[in-house]
Amino acid sequence: MSMQFAAPRRRVIAIALASILTPAIAIAADTPTDLDKVVVTGVRHAQTVDDSLAAVTVITRQDIDNSPALDVVSLLAQQAGVDVSRTGGAGQSSTVYLRGANNNQTLILIDGIRVAAASNGIFDFANLPLEQIDRIEIVRGPRAAYWGSDAIGGVIQIFTRKAHGWSASAKAGSYAQRGGYVAFGTPGDDDAHIGIVAGEDAQRGFSATDRYNPYGNPDDDGYRNRNASVRGNIPLGTQTLAVTAIHTDGNAMFDGGPTVGPDPSRSFARNTSGGATLSGPVTGAWSQALTVGGASNAIDTPIYGTNVVSHRTSVDWINTVQISAGNVFTFGGNWQRQAGTTFNIYSAHPDGIDYARTTTNSAGFAGYDGHFESQQIELAIRHDDNSQFGGATTGNVAWGWQIAPDWRFRASWGTGFRAPSFDELYSPGYFGFYAGNPLLQPERSRSLEGGLEFTPAPEHHFTLSVWHTRVRDLIAFDGVNYAAINVDRATLDGAELSYRFVRGRWNAGTAITVQDPRNDDTGSPLLRRPRRKLAADAHYDLGNGWDVSVDGLAASVRQDYGGADGGYALLNLGARWNFHPGWSAQLRLNNLFDKNHELAHGYQTPGRNVLLTLSWQQQP
Repeated sequence: MSMQFAAPRRRVIAIALASILTPAIAIAADTPTDLDKVVVTGVRHAQTVDDSLAAVTVITRQDIDNSPALDVVSLLAQQAGVDVSRTGGAGQSSTVYLRGANNNQTLILIDGIRVAAASNGIFDFANLPLEQIDRIEIVRGPRAAYWGSDAIGGVIQIFTRKAHGWSASAKAGSYAQRGGYVAFGTPGDDDAHIGIVAGEDAQRGFSATDRYNPYGNPDDDGYRNRNASVRGNIPLGTQTLAVTAIHTDGNAMFDGGPTVGPDPSRSFARNTSGGATLSGPVTGAWSQALTVGGASNAIDTPIYGTNVVSHRTSVDWINTVQISAGNVFTFGGNWQRQAGTTFNIYSAHPDGIDYARTTTNSAGFAGYDGHFESQQIELAIRHDDNSQFGGATTGNVAWGWQIAPDWRFRASWGTGFRAPSFDELYSPGYFGFYAGNPLLQPERSRSLEGGLEFTPAPEHHFTLSVWHTRVRDLIAFDGVNYAAINVDRATLDGAELSYRFVRGRWNAGTAITVQDPRNDDTGSPLLRRPRRKLAADAHYDLGNGWDVSVDGLAASVRQDYGGADGGYALLNLGARWNFHPGWSAQLRLNNLFDKNHELAHGYQTPGRNVLLTLSWQQQP
């Protein structure tokens, strides 16, 4: 089905979006737009959103609590330039595409630690619960000059939740969903602090595959997730030692395995990441942060006799020198080691190991952020030395011009690269198909971006971004028997137009993304990415402890393996009641019109569903 929506559907979308946007525009001004959220991902030092020369989105804990979204995948899908795919319901494989880039071309960080699996270069968001997240920073556009490999489409950094006092929640909803969390943290942040958050989520689910999927099975595919995180810090003289860690343990049923009676196909996914950072001032103008961290990923699928394990260890040293007001020099280095092993009882190797590989990477970088009256400039350069592929130098140049108090123009140019994952290099494939290729070359990119920001009043903010990215040696499974090969060229073109309104009790916005990610060798579009997407959201505080939220999403047709996924439109609602100090009840109603749609060809998504959450936070 194409994006040519039927007339009744067009009327529903128009009414929904009008209900979201019209009240927000009509209200009298008395509250400034929230552009003072601090980001650290873009240039690796503290910077406000309205000072960034990259397209940035910050999702706070308050935004998460206000949103009708049930999981992090749905939350990210509402953001400009972000597309998602999912092979079924909760716990099924979920991926994110940023500005049309492949899912392994976006760098994913949790508390500053790389968390993508070394085996395939992908982080599966399906097992990361919203209850564990404090803030999400999305930086669109290449950031390789600051972060190195993988940051071709951009960077998504997730910060885990910091607990203060006691808090807890319990939830129940459609598909027999039930779960909750409990958290405890010592009060205050200035002195020593420790906080722990632990939770569990489970549901009966629904069949991951549709009736046309040849590997389908109409039974319900359930899911269970157990998770825990810890954050702590302690002053050590002029420095502070901070420790973070998070562990998730997911158990998901899936369709596609050998089945006799009830589906025995299960996959166990365990992800752990964390680090320790010593940070603080060295002199009056010079501060540093030294981080030692690591991440491990394991996916065990007994019915296929496979177990994929990867580990990553890293050391980062970041230095920031405040040259003068508005002029910051940043420099540092990084070392990381990644290892991956794939076990398969059907392997041709007698020890059952398809591959066991290790690589190391060393890098150094320097950056400068300067303000000169109405002008701003950012410069960055980085050199990586990979034990397998040799050296790679990347750079970034950005310029901003405050044309008038309410108008700002920005332009940037940047390069990026991505080293092939272990699967892309060494996987034996499946029965002769989808095999790796040890002759692959790293992917390299060049990007140009222009942006215009308009703030006619403190409560109104418009942003337009246009980008053009060329990727050389794009890795795709398009060879003989779908083996991995380098595609000579791919192009990612697109534009985003967004509007945000914040005033009084209202917080509302909308974003339009138009893009054309394509394989230049064949002229075909890259898979699972719609060419057009419209997202809108609104939150209103009714007073007396009540608030309501609504968000809508419409996306055009996407090409996929085995066919096209039709366009769709969704509307989700939320309402919360703070009925007693520290106590609240929240109802989320998703897919209000019970839209039948797919985010991956042959795999189902939830129909109309509800979730009721009861929360408690200890009061001071």
